[in-house]
Amino acid sequence: MLMLIVSGLIVGIAMGWVLQRGRYCMNSAFRDVIFINDYTLFKAYILALLIVIIGANFLEDVGQIEELRRQAFAPIANIIGGYIFGLGIVLAGGCGSGIWYRVGEGLFAAWVSVLGFVIGIFTTKNGILSPVYNFLRSFNVWQTPEGLKVLNDDQVMELWDKGVDVIPPTLYSIFGANKWIIIAVLVVIAIPFLIRGGIQKPQKGYAWPLAGVLIGLVVVAAWWASEVWGGGARGVSYTGPTQELFRTLMLGKEPTWGSMLVLGTPIGALLSAIGLKEFKLKAPSAEELLRVFVGGLVMGFGASVGGGCNVGHGITGVSTLALSSIVATIFIILGNWTMVYFLFIKPMKDMDI
Repeated sequence: MLMLIVSGLIVGIAMGWVLQRGRYCMNSAFRDVIFINDYTLFKAYILALLIVIIGANFLEDVGQIEELRRQAFAPIANIIGGYIFGLGIVLAGGCGSGIWYRVGEGLFAAWVSVLGFVIGIFTTKNGILSPVYNFLRSFNVWQTPEGLKVLNDDQVMELWDKGVDVIPPTLYSIFGANKWIIIAVLVVIAIPFLIRGGIQKPQKGYAWPLAGVLIGLVVVAAWWASEVWGGGARGVSYTGPTQELFRTLMLGKEPTWGSMLVLGTPIGALLSAIGLKEFKLKAPSAEELLRVFVGGLVMGFGASVGGGCNVGHGITGVSTLALSSIVATIFIILGNWTMVYFLFIKPMKDMDI
């Protein structure tokens, strides 16, 4: 238990530090692409993702991780949940990791977003919205020797008992290819995008290549540390672990490795912000507080239904090449772009008219 707490906190502190120093929020990374045609943070995301894909799969293949946790493909839930989560992060002013590290910067709006996020998660998984959650999560697609099939939990267990190889579909399993061939193709595709354009060094903090590399290395370390001390490899995520943290704080449940990671994130961001002299208590208007609270609620619902947040799916999940995480991430981005258009781009166009 001691190493579970310590290792989770250390990885969380490292994550918060790098997020704050790199100004890294995937809401901003996705938003800036269509809002101001800026790919800086998106490049950091792609670079981090490549590092985690290579690092996590290498650890699995050499036996340092028994098995990467790949989610079953729930297409309806992944699409609807991912899209709704993408809408919510724009309203909340930050993604799942973004609102947590901004708590460490002293932003009261981030606290309110986290509160909405927590309520949204509990209401969806354990409250009045749980029937909706259970219904949407009940349609799962599995990879079988005969191809992709829609199977319920009882059918999966029956096939497992018979020794049939039933696994969550991945990018390489649906093509019947070696996963390292798929990874190599992804790297080749990404390199021209990453090297295009220059690197503008910020006045404070980390430039995007350093931020991307460090985030990638922290998530790879999280895969390994959670395997060794956390009861099973789980990488970095902020949906389930946020729920676990508040269960510990409010109900006295035993802490989990993920909950300690979440707790460490604002601590790391606080230390970084103090070092850069950027920590400042800020209280926004009542209108903004209402907006970010609603955004947090929407995020909590979307992340719960979709099976993860921007990091849980977008980095950790995609690093396993699971089809569920790839589809959910695509729809998180589409949801983000939809809300950015209606909240920012369309009003600006209307003003020009």
